[in-house]
Amino acid sequence: MKMKHFAFFILISALFMANMTAQEPLPVRGLAIAAPSARGLDAFLKFIETELAPARFNLLILRVDFNYAYESHPELRDASTLSKEDVKKIVNVCKKYDIQIAPQINLLGHQSWSTQTHNLLRAYPQFDETPHIKMPEKYEWPNADGLYCKSYCPLHPEVHEVVFALVDELMDAFETNLFHAGMDEVFYIGDDKCPRCSGRDKAELFAGEVTRIHNHLAARGGRLYIWGDRLIDGKTTGIGMWEASMNQTYRAIDMIPKEVFICDWHYETAHLTPVYFAMKGFDVASCPWRKPAVAVQQLEDMKRFRKQSARGMSKHFQGMIQTVWSGADGFLRSYYNPETYKNPESDAACLKRMIEEFTKNTDITP
Repeated sequence: MKMKHFAFFILISALFMANMTAQEPLPVRGLAIAAPSARGLDAFLKFIETELAPARFNLLILRVDFNYAYESHPELRDASTLSKEDVKKIVNVCKKYDIQIAPQINLLGHQSWSTQTHNLLRAYPQFDETPHIKMPEKYEWPNADGLYCKSYCPLHPEVHEVVFALVDELMDAFETNLFHAGMDEVFYIGDDKCPRCSGRDKAELFAGEVTRIHNHLAARGGRLYIWGDRLIDGKTTGIGMWEASMNQTYRAIDMIPKEVFICDWHYETAHLTPVYFAMKGFDVASCPWRKPAVAVQQLEDMKRFRKQSARGMSKHFQGMIQTVWSGADGFLRSYYNPETYKNPESDAACLKRMIEEFTKNTDITP
């Protein structure tokens, strides 16, 4: 009888502990947004204190790109940038409220937008994966060149010396061990005319770049965050070419380190792809944008996945990261403008709803 009682006690304890694990608050409650301008810095700091902190946000992904006064490569600075002193103000307010910062530089893809080439390829045109494709005077999609955004060549022998210098400098400035490399919507990769990439497996090229960035960060005790779209099979899932891959990069999911954190963005539908990433062994967060109803569904799904999954998978469902794709200064003007909310679907309305959910749900915030 004693052995039976002991076995029963062990079983009940195991079930209790499993349930306690499932009921833990979401580890990640984040916002991904562009870094503010120097002029808009004070308003941004106030926004952190009055909006994010009370709702217990604990992650701020800041899309910095070239909006910083880099000393390692000053030729890559924007015309007007945040200074080191400006960045310290952001660091200090985030430390005050236990908010981790993950600065972002778009690596590999997003090296251009519309008719403009961004700073890296302007300063180092030799890094261009597709130099034969010229930027148009007027941008239209679709176009004959399949141009969405330019990419740098991941096999160029000098590109990482430059971009890793920026990564290191930015992480030091923000006093963080987290870095977001973007890596989304990469349409130009393994181009047939690239002297280094032509004929190579696009999945292997993508995985190689993710792994190289991961290894660089890991060597300094850092962790890599990326958007997850290139790791989803757009054809099999029916998700398509934007929120998933139609150029074969999706097979890279089995080639990259499991320590990479996946930011799984879906804006129109609450696709169940977090389960896919968790089953592959990756930590994952759902990332909404402008539809509050979709965001709430993603949040409910994330909570359900954590409660109903075995311990080995439950731990990978990390939480939610709201995204904002306008400039920070303009977004804050919109966020505090009552006229914004006449349209129920906007990034401001979606963030407001996430703040409400984070504030009222005890199974989301501590």
